[in-house]
Formats: sequence, C-alpha cells, structure tokens
Amino acid sequence: MSDVPQQSKKVLHHRVSQFFWRSWAIQASWNYERQMNMGFLYGIAPTIDRLYDNSPGGLEKKKEAYQRHMAFYNCTPQTSSFVLGLSASMEEEYAKNPDSFDPDSINAVKSSLMGPLSGIGDSLFQGTFRVLAFGLGISLARQGSVAGPIMAMVISLIPSIGFTWYGGQLGYVAGQKYLKKLTASGMMDRIMYLVTIVGLMVIGSMIASMIGITTPLAMGKAFKLQKTLDTIFPQMIPLAVTFFMYWLLRKKVSTTWILVISIVGGIVLSVLGIFA
Repeated sequence: MSDVPQQSKKVLHHRVSQFFWRSWAIQASWNYERQMNMGFLYGIAPTIDRLYDNSPGGLEKKKEAYQRHMAFYNCTPQTSSFVLGLSASMEEEYAKNPDSFDPDSINAVKSSLMGPLSGIGDSLFQGTFRVLAFGLGISLARQGSVAGPIMAMVISLIPSIGFTWYGGQLGYVAGQKYLKKLTASGMMDRIMYLVTIVGLMVIGSMIASMIGITTPLAMGKAFKLQKTLDTIFPQMIPLAVTFFMYWLLRKKVSTTWILVISIVGGIVLSVLGIFA
C-alpha cells in the first residue's frame, strides 16, 4: 500500500473493497449480447460517480464513461477485480488529463486482458480449486460427516477471496503507479497499439471457438465444400456470419431483429442443408 502515497490506507481499503464485493455480482445481469458488461459497469460506477459531479459538464463526462463501460465484457469473476482496479485507475488518469490520455485505451486494455485472465481464472477456480474442494467434501459426506459440504465451501472460498481482494488492489495500485510514467514518456500510444492487437486476437479466437457453423454441401465423394474452405481460410463461415452481424449493427438493426434473423435463418439454412 506504500505505492500509493497520496491516499490513506483507509481510502485505498474502501476502493479495493468496492472492486472486491462488486466483482462477485458481475454475472448478475449476464446477457447474450454483451455478457458481463452491465456487471462491470456496476463495479466501476462508484469510481465514475466519484470522478464527475452533477454539473452539466460533469454529467456529460459521466454519461460518456457509463457508455464506455457498456462494451462487451466476459471474464472470470475472481480475476475481474484486477480489471476493475486497473480500469478505475485509468479512469482517474483520464479525468486528470483528458487532453493527453486516450479513453479508448481503457476498453482496449479490458479486451486484451479478458482472454488471458479468463484462461487463468477458469483453470484455477473452476478446474482446480473447485474440483479438489468438492472431491474432498464428497468423500467426507459419503462417510456421513456434515463437515463434507462445509469443507468444500471453505476450501473453495479461501483462494477465491484472497485472489479477488489482492487482484483488485494490485490492478488499482499498479495502474496508479505506472500510468503517469507511461503517459509522460509517450509510451501510452505504443501500449495502446499493442493491446488493441491483443484485443483483436482475443475477439478473433472467440469467433473461431464459439461460433460452430459449418456446411455439409458436397458434390459426390470427391468434393466437400467445408474441407475446401478450411484449406483456403479456416473458420471462414463463422467469420463471414460475424461480419454480417456487425454490418447489421452498423445499420442500427435492433438486437431483437438480429436474434430473429439468427434463429429463423439458422433453422431455414439447416433445413435446406446449407448450414450444419
């Protein structure tokens, strides 16, 4: 905590506790369009409200920040506290230096961190700690011990609590410590460029892994369209569908109509044997 000399330990504790408690509720408003974006906004709202008052100029800045954090977000809740802390420190830096700090870098950093932190978080908390905790709990419960479910919950919670608390603190303190140096040295533009590339890579991997559209079209036994497309450009159809959805969004088509087009179009193309 000595890395934040301008703030008392009490103030720092209060802000980290906001990241901690609100990251636990980050999936409460999960939605299919942008997933955890509303939960993330809920987590960073106290920071935005603290930075901007209710004057006409302040309200405009607050509205802009709220809109900024309604972007797509999806990450393990336990590791989201780190992203909340880092984003809060970046929002503070932008509020202090609006002319020299690019607000687009905030969402770029969020996008670049989602994939790596989700991989770490899901592997640790879903694939390791929870399996070990409930494996031990089940073995005790089969012996008739009431300690089984209690032990399972305790063993699951301890690493989650520690990781969430110190992750939020690390993101906030490290952000405050390094952002000023990066902005002053002119390195922020380079980092913005790099995190934008990483963010695009994350989105690209999500398209390839989450959209499972293929085509069964074939001509005899020799020609199979899907195999040919994969040799030219793997996952070409999912990418094309994604660009089509993006085009609809640019044309201001509502989410409801996009869902209708996806459902009806998927059924019709599947029945016709074009998509599988």
